[in-house]
Amino acid sequence: MNSWRRKQQLEAFFAEDIGEQDYSTDLLFPKDHHGRLTFTSKAEGIFCGGEIITDGYQLLDPSITVEHYIEDGEWMCAGDAIATIDGPVRELLKGERVILNLIQRMSGIATMTKKAMEALNDENIRICDTRKTTPGLRSFEKYAVRTGGGFNHRFGLYDAVMLKDNHISFFGSVREAITQAKAAVGHTVKIEVETETESQVVEAVEAGADIIMFDNRTPNEIKHLATLVPSSITTEASGGITLESLPDYRGLKIDYISLGLLTHSAKALDISARVATTKEEVR
Repeated sequence: MNSWRRKQQLEAFFAEDIGEQDYSTDLLFPKDHHGRLTFTSKAEGIFCGGEIITDGYQLLDPSITVEHYIEDGEWMCAGDAIATIDGPVRELLKGERVILNLIQRMSGIATMTKKAMEALNDENIRICDTRKTTPGLRSFEKYAVRTGGGFNHRFGLYDAVMLKDNHISFFGSVREAITQAKAAVGHTVKIEVETETESQVVEAVEAGADIIMFDNRTPNEIKHLATLVPSSITTEASGGITLESLPDYRGLKIDYISLGLLTHSAKALDISARVATTKEEVR
């Protein structure tokens, strides 16, 4: 994740949650009341979001210090301490919910990605995400996919040309859609096209697509369609693929499987936060 962009978004998230002030802390805790907050995992999974903890609390108060025990991409078990944060109790409590929401979400996505890779169990096929992300959280969620061992598809509409069924319907054929796209974009912009039939795959190959997606095709159909595509063209399977069906795609001669479920269906990993405020507790 881009550091500047990450901090900018964290500031916006804090502004949304804190507003003018936090009545629960600003009016009840003196400014010099210090404590220690500990994030602890309550479930097994891949941790993701260490920089969120550090940057988030540093934005609230530069005097806050963070000690990490688990790094991004590491497996954690229930009961494992993730990090401790020392500083003014006001700021520890103000930042708790925003930071927890993010690291729970990101850790859940990283864990889901790891499960998908294990279910597929094919080092020759890469698991990647889609644009089915939470608005405002795309960079966080795509980073979580990478943390879990997966790869990123497009970050946005600006990354590449992707000709879907509606684009193809407008132009009348795969061939014409690719021809028009090639005439409109520069040579550095890749063109991907969704295909649903053998004739569309043949057209995409002949028209010079850079990436051919086999959309909503069964593993048996893909096994045949992949033989029609030269190795110079990247292939991708997508649509209707679940964790349970991933093993059926093992061994297919394709380069990528894109899964919307990595981001839109990942369950947040359960992480708790506890603040110690007495000298004995802090020790």
